Amino acid sequence: MPQLSRRVFVSALPLALSGGSLLGGGLIGGASAPALAATQDTAKTPVNVTPLAQIRIGRFTVTALTDGYADMPYDYFPGRAAAEVEQAAIAQFTARPSGVRFLFNQYLVEDGERRILIDAGPAGSIGQTGALPQALGALGLQRDQIDAVIVTHMHQDHMGGLIVGGKNNYPKAELYIDRRDVTYWTDPAKRSGAPDYLQTSFHMAGEVVRLYPKLQAIDGEREIVRGVSIVDLTGHTPGHIGVRVEDSGQSLIMVSDMIFPVVHPGATDVFFLFEQDPAAAKAMRDRFFPRAASEGALIAATHMPFPGLGRVVADRGQMRWQMADWALQN
Repeated sequence: MPQLSRRVFVSALPLALSGGSLLGGGLIGGASAPALAATQDTAKTPVNVTPLAQIRIGRFTVTALTDGYADMPYDYFPGRAAAEVEQAAIAQFTARPSGVRFLFNQYLVEDGERRILIDAGPAGSIGQTGALPQALGALGLQRDQIDAVIVTHMHQDHMGGLIVGGKNNYPKAELYIDRRDVTYWTDPAKRSGAPDYLQTSFHMAGEVVRLYPKLQAIDGEREIVRGVSIVDLTGHTPGHIGVRVEDSGQSLIMVSDMIFPVVHPGATDVFFLFEQDPAAAKAMRDRFFPRAASEGALIAATHMPFPGLGRVVADRGQMRWQMADWALQN
């Protein structure tokens, strides 16, 4: 069993205490599509904390970081009425006046030779974000000391930190993104037909390609370095991927946006507004969640309460999220 340890808490985010669960009720139509600006009312004030948590996976040290948080409106979850989502969020202490509290977790993977960052956060483009450089600084690191960045998909909250300020912020890093996402998010025809709330992601994708000559558009599942490999989790976006860290019989799977707070893993027929292919996303979750539960897989998820570590558990015929008891381990 991987050993989890408390690292440092300079302060503490007002985070939720529990993760996703099953929502009651059936399909009640789709959610409206309000502009992303609804989540940006506090974007000018970056979060002022540096929570860190570390876990050992064999020879790897994996550090959970966060760029901050945003509150996602209750009607951003097609498949359930906004009132149902709000009631479920209240029951799980994740409710805020403007929506469900979402974290933006990133993960730094180190083996003594290379530093690999998984995702770069929204960097102030959504909510109370922009804290990732501060979190890296608490580890004594600058962004030019990162050897590689794996972007799980090209939504703004996963790549904004790469290009904030209009520059290459990880100048020495090789950049890995699934080719299907690169193709999709740089396609002018796809952009012209996309809703307003996705336009920022299309713009950022073009900037990432322009500013990162070391970008490697990768195809399918592959190993980045020994023990760090790509897992295909397509559905949320065409090239949505996860990252498996594995060594000495221990493993951790970073599943990115496979799991959202409040609604998952209990209800795979509930989606998130930004998903490009809800049917494919549901099919992937229907396959992945039971397998993860049967294997007891340790999972890291971008938007779950910090540090985003937990397991999918089968409980009396229902799937639920069980947070990992990382804080009390040595």
